[in-house]
Amino acid sequence: MERLAGWAMRHRRLALLAWVVVVAAITVAAQVVGGDYRDDHSLPGTESQAVASVFAESGRPDVATVTVVVESDDLAGARSRVAAMLAEVDGLPHVADVTDPFADPHAISDTGRIAYATVTLDAAARDIGYDDARAIIDTATKAEGAGLRVELGGDVVRSAEAPAGGAAEGAGMLAALVILLFMFGSLLAAAVPLLVAVFAVGSTLGLIALASHVFTLPSYIVPLMMLVGLGVGVDYALLIFTRFRGEIRKGATRDEATRVAVDTAGRSVLFAGATVIIALLGLLALGLGSLQGVAVGVALTVLVTMLASVTLLPALLTVLGGRIEKAIRKRADRDHGRRWRAWAGLMQRRPVLPLLLAVGVLIGLSAPALAMRLGFADAGTEAAASTSRQAYDLLGEGFGPGVNGPLIVLADGDGAAAYALVSDVDGVADSVPPRPISANRSMILVFPDSEPQSAETARLVDRLREASGGTYLVGGATAAAVDFAAAVSGRMPLFLLVVVGLSALLLMAVFRSLLIPVKAAILNLLSIGASLGVVTLVFQQGWFGVPKGPIEAFVPVLIFAIVFGLSMDYEVFLVSRMHEEWRRTGDAPHAVREGLATTGGVITAAGAIMIVVFGAFVLSPDRMLQQFGLGLAVAVLLDAVVIRCLVVPTVMRLLGARAWWLPRWLDRILPRVALEKE
Repeated sequence: MERLAGWAMRHRRLALLAWVVVVAAITVAAQVVGGDYRDDHSLPGTESQAVASVFAESGRPDVATVTVVVESDDLAGARSRVAAMLAEVDGLPHVADVTDPFADPHAISDTGRIAYATVTLDAAARDIGYDDARAIIDTATKAEGAGLRVELGGDVVRSAEAPAGGAAEGAGMLAALVILLFMFGSLLAAAVPLLVAVFAVGSTLGLIALASHVFTLPSYIVPLMMLVGLGVGVDYALLIFTRFRGEIRKGATRDEATRVAVDTAGRSVLFAGATVIIALLGLLALGLGSLQGVAVGVALTVLVTMLASVTLLPALLTVLGGRIEKAIRKRADRDHGRRWRAWAGLMQRRPVLPLLLAVGVLIGLSAPALAMRLGFADAGTEAAASTSRQAYDLLGEGFGPGVNGPLIVLADGDGAAAYALVSDVDGVADSVPPRPISANRSMILVFPDSEPQSAETARLVDRLREASGGTYLVGGATAAAVDFAAAVSGRMPLFLLVVVGLSALLLMAVFRSLLIPVKAAILNLLSIGASLGVVTLVFQQGWFGVPKGPIEAFVPVLIFAIVFGLSMDYEVFLVSRMHEEWRRTGDAPHAVREGLATTGGVITAAGAIMIVVFGAFVLSPDRMLQQFGLGLAVAVLLDAVVIRCLVVPTVMRLLGARAWWLPRWLDRILPRVALEKE
């Protein structure tokens, strides 16, 4: 690490130029080649996947549909206007077919006020451009007026209504700059960690676009990568930069401070990044397509961020270090560790009470997560004013809530026996008689008497399958959500074993301790549980006026993988400094105080930056990113404040010298990983 820092300092212009060239080359290549993002929701071995496979084998094209919903007190009188509007829609690009609602009695509500037409397109939703989608929306809604209301639904419409991104990233970066400016008192010093994060994220954006041609990466990987990349990028650069500042305050020269910072904090960054990558790659154990792509994409983001922190940052410190050093030395007379040292002493005098209170808060916040229900968002959770939400509500009002999420029952032969079975199942509001989809298979549409995202509909899926006796299969989007939740639950033990086990082994090898990895694993699980509990309260229970709905099926495992890795970051940064003091003095209480005194400020600042960057994504229009941003922000808040500042000092005080105990036989077989100079 010291040689790496020395190379970056001696060849600072070359290092900076190399990063600029690499970012530019990757960006140009990505622009030329483009991205090939694909959402792989396959669930091998499940009924919903079997249904989807039958449809794929039958040669039915994967095309999108748009539902045009009309409402009028005199629908018959508006028939000619509706027909003219649908005829105009039929002539638009990508429109393959438009049904006539007045020719199908099932397409008109019992009250005669609401009707719908199905617009079949010639391509999948992801292949329909924004302008073509807007043309369909604008053409249809142009017919409104004189007592006629027109709303549109479908994935194409929802995508066209989604606001452009960028606001969340910008808000997070601005808030991070303010925190860094307050911390360092210099705009130039505050800008350095942000600059490293921007270079890391900029290069990873292009790499992920190129990687999408090799790996199956989902469509939401880019905003997810930016969320993690900005938070981790600023975090890692800040931790190295803070050590640099500390060495300058001790009287070291600029070059010496840079070498020591990279050789100490830089090692911790690489180790912490490795734990994040291990946690992310634990998603591979779940065997779920899109999650595997997320693991690869975000792990690549963390890897590039690590490289930028230990190569780009030393070069920047050498080029800009003179002006930064002056700002640091102006504030060098302040004892920034005094308050943290006093706080640690307070925690050590009465460790039991704050420990019990902190653990009680974490357990209390974790309790709602036990009732978490997984699913996928639909138009029912969109903004009330959006046309997709209005169409959803109108269809539910006119035809029952189940019309927005019908279940697909696939039966052998003519399907008559299956039709008789499903019609008698409790929770079925209506069903469409079987129609053949091939020479020996038939399809039955089943409409629940509850909304697609409700727990009642999930239970109906189970009842339908129990009643089948092997005569039919149940599929569709709602059934796929049920199968996904079951797949995640069934494979979670293996996922936990891989992530927790490997991370604990790494900590054991670094700190030569048996109890510290156990403590870290338990506390990390508590912070993750508490963050998922808060997400459940807000998005599932509808706190603060948020539309109620299930938690996005991908969110809990993603939060677990990323938060577990990030929590290990703070564990490493704090405990490694305690370990330094323990090895130097052999005084366990002193090691705890000094460790917190030297890292408490930077952990709090780094946590604050993570919180504002992650929390800014609550402003995103995407519900999944909102849940993800809130979950990460809450987890980091609890980890940086409750766990690192309350629980860890008290637990380490109670453990005393036993915290650094490791059986001799285990010490002999574990590899040695040094975060401090021997």
